[in-house]
Amino acid sequence: MPFLPKIGIIACSGEGCSGGNISRAAALKVLHELRPHKTLTICLPLFLAGDSGERGFAEIFPTITIDGCSKMCAARGTARYSSEPAVKINIEDYAGDMCLDDTERWTINHSTDIVNRIAEDVARHVDRLRKELEEGLI
Repeated sequence: MPFLPKIGIIACSGEGCSGGNISRAAALKVLHELRPHKTLTICLPLFLAGDSGERGFAEIFPTITIDGCSKMCAARGTARYSSEPAVKINIEDYAGDMCLDDTERWTINHSTDIVNRIAEDVARHVDRLRKELEEGLI
């Protein structure tokens, strides 16, 4: 079996609404529970600040961005400073505009279902991307 690189996950770092918290929780669930040896996280603030390691990985290997709102900062930043993300996920596609509802602003306790759905979708994308890498399609 050929060497298969890990898939990079770049989660929103926003604190303005629950979407950022949910995106990070979903990324961590994939990283630690669902695909622990097949993924790594890329630190969005370091990436945007110009860290060569963070940007270098995203230039060469597939990434999945998980954004907390329609601003799509993770996806836009990745495309601008490295390469287009292989997959772009927006929390609003799962739960609407979470920035409008500040009852969950600093907690994800009531967002477990959303976190799980997003993490499961990300894990499926990881599997698909790794299969495409193995087959030489990307």
